[in-house]
Order: sequence, then structure tokens, then C-alpha cells
Amino acid sequence: MKHKLKIAAAFLLMLFLLSIQSLQAQDSTRTITLKEAIDLSVGYSHLLKNNTAKIKEATAAITEANERRLPEVSVSASYLYLPVQPTINLKSDTAHRGGPKVNQVMYGMLSASLPIYTGGKLKYGIESAKYLQQATKLDAAGNKQAVIINTIDAFSNLYKARAAVALVKENLGQSNQRVKDFTNLEKNGIVARNDLLKVTLQSSNIELTLLDAQSNYKIASVNMALMLGVPEQTLLIADSASLQKNGDIKNIEEYEQLALQSRNDIGALSLRKKAAELGIKSVKTDYYPTLAATAGYIAADIPGFLTITNAINIGVGIKYNLSSLWKTKSKIEQAEAKVEQYSTSQDMLNDNVRLQINQAYQAYLVSQKKIEVLQKAVEQATENYRITKNKYDNALATTTDLLDADVAQLQTKLNVSNATADAVVAYNKLLQAAGLLNN
Repeated sequence: MKHKLKIAAAFLLMLFLLSIQSLQAQDSTRTITLKEAIDLSVGYSHLLKNNTAKIKEATAAITEANERRLPEVSVSASYLYLPVQPTINLKSDTAHRGGPKVNQVMYGMLSASLPIYTGGKLKYGIESAKYLQQATKLDAAGNKQAVIINTIDAFSNLYKARAAVALVKENLGQSNQRVKDFTNLEKNGIVARNDLLKVTLQSSNIELTLLDAQSNYKIASVNMALMLGVPEQTLLIADSASLQKNGDIKNIEEYEQLALQSRNDIGALSLRKKAAELGIKSVKTDYYPTLAATAGYIAADIPGFLTITNAINIGVGIKYNLSSLWKTKSKIEQAEAKVEQYSTSQDMLNDNVRLQINQAYQAYLVSQKKIEVLQKAVEQATENYRITKNKYDNALATTTDLLDADVAQLQTKLNVSNATADAVVAYNKLLQAAGLLNN
């Protein structure tokens, strides 16, 4: 009875371990849609997290620029010990002969200054900081589009790699069946041994192709997993239904106009140019004086000699830097040169954007044409294999002809699968070039 209980316990333990392994195997495979992949990659991207930090920095710069309008307040205090008796000569009738004995001094000061007029420097600084913050946000949006297109590209590669494995496996099954058929035919003396060796060699070559395809699929899966922030051991499966082109194609002139309005890099450069133009105005304020309201409080104590309390002062201070008359001109020239650089960069970027759109537009048109041609090629290769097989069965074609027709059929199927995925990438790269990818 005990022996039977031990056997039953061992059997249950085995079932438990097998169930755990089964769950682990299930957990290691994950089907993912393109939208899920994009959401995960955007949330995990180190580049976008760095952009978030840059936006925080730019926002803090606006706060700092606004804070320059607030009063400057400082407080100071000192205690001085005088090791040598100073000579004090008070020109007063009440002065003691020989003067007071002083060996220590204590004093404190509180001062405040509120800018009233700075020639516009504070205003230009705040406006410039706002432009730079907006430019930083557009940089982040542009980087987000780059992350999205990289994810789409990686998703396409994942789909193509798995499709290749599936097609090669299917072809290998057919080839192995052919080997069995030829083995039986060779035993019965219907086919020559050389023909059997040919089909056997083809099966071996297909097995090698399958090994390469499986390796490529695993690498594509690891690459995708690292982009999404999921465990790299997870075998990802691209949902083929996600690789569908949405939306109608526009003409190239529309895409160029949309790009000039929607491209983040164009917008960011324009904002930086505006900030540089404000920089010219800000430098020119050096020609003007500054005016500030001032206030202060002083307290002092010199034991045995002097005590000061409630010494409060209120006033207005004006400051003018005379050296700005001969030093400001060079600063203005530097600021104007910076604006000129941004203007030239805008022209260069506009030309580059037009070129990118033309390249992306032509690449998309070619990808669509490739699909049409390759679909016809699949039909032709399938029909060619059927005819060659029929000829071979009637001793009108060689084994080599049959195997060549089979390889051609497999290759056309792979080409169509790849072209379909490439067309989706080409379409999204066109959207990226026009600044429409987020839409």
C-alpha cells in the first residue's frame, strides 16, 4: 500500500512539474500587435525619457527668467575683533580725553533691490526661454516619431523572419515527403539512385535554410524585446493583421505642403530663430541705463563707543555702463550672425525635407508595384511547378527541373511576404517625412 502511495505521489509531482513547464513555455511566447509594440517602445525608450528631462530643464529656465523680475534681497553680518587699540579722534566737545577704548565691532545690513526698468532685457529673456521650451518639446515629438518608425521597422523584420520560418518549414515537409516517395520509387527501380540523391540533397539544403531562418527570427525577437523593455527570452510573434496600410495616398505636392506645416524639426528651428532674434534685442538693451528701487536696513554696535539701530533707507538707483558704448556693437554682430545661421539652416532643411518626401514617395510607389509583380510571380511559379510536376510524372522533365521549379515557388512566396511588410514600412516612412506619423 505504501509503495502504491509513493508511486501516486511521484506521478502527481511529475504532473505538477510538467504543468509548470507548460506555463513557463506559454509565458515565453507572446503575440503582439503593432499598436502594442509602439506603445511599449514609446513608454520604454531611453531617448524619450531623456527628452522629458530636457523639457523639465527648459521649463525651469522659464521660471528662472520670470524670477529675475523679483526683488534681489541680501543680508550680511560681521563681528570684528580689534587686537590693537585704534586711535579715535572725535571732533566733539563731549569727546573724552584720549578717546574711547574700542576692541570689537558688530554690524549687520539688509538690502533689497527691485528692477523697474532694464531696457526690456527681462522681457526678452522670458520670451526667449518660452521659445526654447517649445522648441525642446518639438525635438521630443520628432524623436518620438523616430522611435515609432524604428518600432515599425523592427516589427516588420519580426514578421518577415517568422513568415520565412513558416514557409521554409512547409517546404521542408513537402521535400521530406518527396524523399520518401523517391525512396520507394528507387527501391522498385522506377527512378535512378542519382535522382533520389538530388531530392535528398535538396532536403538537406532546406534544413540548413531553416536553421538560418530560425536564427534570424530569434535575433529579430530579441531586438524587438529590447526595444519594448520585455524579457529578451520572450519569443515575440508579430500579429500579421497589424501590418495593414491605413489611409489613402496623397499627391507629392500635398505631402510637401503638409511637411512645411507639420514637421517638428522645421517648427523647432523656427522657434530657435525667434529666440535668436530676441537675443539681438536683448543685447541692444545694454545701450540703456537700468533703474531699480532700493531699500535697506543697517544696525551696528561698537561697545563703549557707538550703537546704531533702525537705520532704514528707501531710494531709487540708476546705473549706466559707459563701456557698453564701445563693447555692445560686437555682441550685436554675433547675435545677428546667429540669426543668419538659423535662416540658412531653414533653407537647407526645407530642401532636405522635399528630397526626403520625394525619396519616401517613390519608395512607397515602388513597394506597391513590387507587390503586384510578385503576386503575379507567385501565380506563375505555382503554375510552373504544376506543369513541371505533370511533365515529370510523364517522364518529360528531369528531377533537376522539378527541384528548380519547387525552389522558385518558395522564393516567390518569400518575396511576396517580405514585400507586403516592406510596403507598410515605406508608407509610414512617407508619413514620417511629412510629419504625419503620430496621426
